[in-house]
Amino acid sequence: GSNKCFSPHFFFIVKEFFFKCASHPTSQDERSVALDLVTLNSRKVPCLRFCRFRDVVVVFPCAERHVICLDCFRGYARTRLDERQFVHDRELGYTLPCPAGCEDSLIKELHHFRYDRYLRFGAEQCVLQLGGLLCPGRGCGAGLVSRTRRVECDMRAGCGLVFCRDCRGPYHQGCCAPVQKNGTTRRNCTCF
Repeated sequence: GSNKCFSPHFFFIVKEFFFKCASHPTSQDERSVALDLVTLNSRKVPCLRFCRFRDVVVVFPCAERHVICLDCFRGYARTRLDERQFVHDRELGYTLPCPAGCEDSLIKELHHFRYDRYLRFGAEQCVLQLGGLLCPGRGCGAGLVSRTRRVECDMRAGCGLVFCRDCRGPYHQGCCAPVQKNGTTRRNCTCF
């Protein structure tokens, strides 16, 4: 005999359930992405940074499975993004490793990051690698490619600022003003 029960009176319906954040409404057709590194800290592993236990943590994909609380992860990702220290991987693009510096610890699911800022970072890095620059206008940062010292930020994509490529100050004729850095005076311009 068979241990399976088949009856013409029963049928099975397969349904999928998704839990979505009520604070971030989405459309019915939109899929949620599972953040597989974010988990409940059932083993009560202390945060790598503060050595305190937190209920929800990010577990890095390193051999040691280092744990960092969500607040520390946000700070880590924000700081690395602000300081342009994301790591470029050929397959993953820009990502972050375990803060302890472990091998083979890159985050593969990029939705763990603030996606809008992450996308902007990738675009900015592309412009910089092509020899371009970012507009220094307050709140602008538009990517520009210019071979001349006089750079004008396009109003359609940016703020319209006209600035010097060498010193990033307002555009001027002649050499840039000397800049004091680490106790030494130097010029950023290419006029010498």
